[in-house]
Order: sequence, then structure tokens, then C-alpha cells
Amino acid sequence: MPKTTLAVRADEEPWTPAEAKAVREELTEDLARLKTELDHSAKDLQDILSGGVDGAGNDQADVGSNSLERDAELSLAANQRELLLQTEKALARLEDGTYGVCEQCGEPIGKLRLQAFPRATLCMDCKRREERR
Repeated sequence: MPKTTLAVRADEEPWTPAEAKAVREELTEDLARLKTELDHSAKDLQDILSGGVDGAGNDQADVGSNSLERDAELSLAANQRELLLQTEKALARLEDGTYGVCEQCGEPIGKLRLQAFPRATLCMDCKRREERR
């Protein structure tokens, strides 16, 4: 059973049931969309790779174009996998009652930040420190 009270900063209003439900629904929809996109990317990549990687019979421009297309698909798939993992993690945090709590300092992340980016795991201060490294 998911925890019904989500963490908020001292200067914020508590999460309403409708707000918490909206975040959960957004994450659930994102999860389904990302799984579908990842399946499509895998099929696209399989199609690209089934054309061969050695470039036999192709001129240099074709080989370069195929390599660029393959690299773009690999990058897209990696990004989709990362978003999928972040989304699954956010949903798990909703279930176990840790959603909205910064993973580094243990303070609330902030309701507005989570509404803007529901996968956030760090408060703004910790995120700034992480980005400076």
C-alpha cells in the first residue's frame, strides 16, 4: 500500500490527493510510452544491423551514413532506457513512501520541482552541488 503523505518543504502546501494521483498517472503513462518507444528503437536498430556492419558492396558514404544512423539509434535507446529506469524508480519510491525525499541529504525535494520533473531524486541544493563536480 503506497504511503499517502508525500514529503514537502516547510514553505509548501501538502500534496493533495489529486496532485499525488496526477504525478502517479503521469509516471505510469510515461512508463508505458517509454516501453513502447524502446521496443520501436530495438526494432529499428535490428533493421539497421540486419543490413550488415561490414559495408560490403557499399561505398564509403553509405557506410558512414549507416554508422551514423546506428550510433543515433543506440544513443536514443540508451536515453530511453535511462528514462525508463528513472520512471520505475520514481514509481517504486511512491510505493515505499520515499518519493519526494532527497537521496543525498534526506530533506524534501520540493513539490514544485517534482511536479515539473517527477523523476527527480535530489533537492535543488544537492543537484547544484552534483552539477558543479
